[in-house]
Amino acid sequence: MALQQTVETTVAGLGYDLVEIERSAGGLLRVTIDLPWNGPNSSDAAAGAPEPLVTVEDCEKVTRQLQFALEVDGVDYKRLEVSSPGIDRPLRNEQDFERFVGEVIDITLKAPMGAAAAGQVAANRKKFRGTLERVAGPEGSSGWQIVWSDEPAPKPGQKVSKKRAPAPLQALGFVLDELREARLAPIVDFKGRRPKPGTLVSD
Repeated sequence: MALQQTVETTVAGLGYDLVEIERSAGGLLRVTIDLPWNGPNSSDAAAGAPEPLVTVEDCEKVTRQLQFALEVDGVDYKRLEVSSPGIDRPLRNEQDFERFVGEVIDITLKAPMGAAAAGQVAANRKKFRGTLERVAGPEGSSGWQIVWSDEPAPKPGQKVSKKRAPAPLQALGFVLDELREARLAPIVDFKGRRPKPGTLVSD
């Protein structure tokens, strides 16, 4: 807990959000940071401007401060890497889900669907990919769902008949406590919708 607290406090103190901390074999400590999200009503979002991205300079600034803070707290590690989130960025809290409404995400449930699948999907299925949506719940509460179609994507150059009925959409509602893991789906979009991954600084 000391490590988590030290990293969170240091990253937040510099004005960034902590996305993930990973300890790897060989003493590698990997810290992923992001710029704070100001919400859907921010001026940038209203203007349709792309979200600003973490830069190499941001990673260098956090690396220098973390090296100092970890030394003061006596945290044992061999190498420190600070990076921006990749295209498979983890979603960890309500704000992350709010931020990425409308994006395609991958989720893994803690338990298989079981009887709740009702024959719609395999009862032992835990992994799903779909577009993230917010849904209204009882008594004004709100929840989450993903929506997808099991229709295979057309191959390059393949002609799709306009008369063919599309496969029906399926939806899966969930609460965050039911998830083992959730991430942005690593879909490469050459039109620039998703930022390129890989901003990384090592000490």
